[in-house]
Amino acid sequence: MSTENTETEERTVRCMIAKVGLDGHDRGARVVARAFRDAGFEVIYSGLHKAPDEIVQAAVQEDVDVLGISILSGAHNTLVPKVIAGLEEYGAKEDTLVLVGGVIPEEDREDLKDEGVAAIFGPGTPIEETIEFVRENAPER
Repeated sequence: MSTENTETEERTVRCMIAKVGLDGHDRGARVVARAFRDAGFEVIYSGLHKAPDEIVQAAVQEDVDVLGISILSGAHNTLVPKVIAGLEEYGAKEDTLVLVGGVIPEEDREDLKDEGVAAIFGPGTPIEETIEFVRENAPER
């Protein structure tokens, strides 16, 4: 009799929720982190006031599938591209789904997507929508 497990094991998606820059508002990030955890994702929270390099280092070291950047400071056009460039420098961009959450003006969204952001979730986005997006788009490893 074979002891081999015939059931397919579902891979746990590793997510990092990051607060970049001087933005001190983390309530939304904490809500998303908890919802992701409750959805079965493995979640790492960066804490407040992280530099882009610190976020990149943590994402690479933790080998995350998804990097959710929460930003409400208005510095998204400067800080998010720095994070993406850092992921590219480490060869981790192709294996990392980058999401942005926060108040991002409509006129800035396309530029962020051109930089490599997969999706932007603003205030009022149902958390189920975000979870489903991650389930459907997290990179296979």
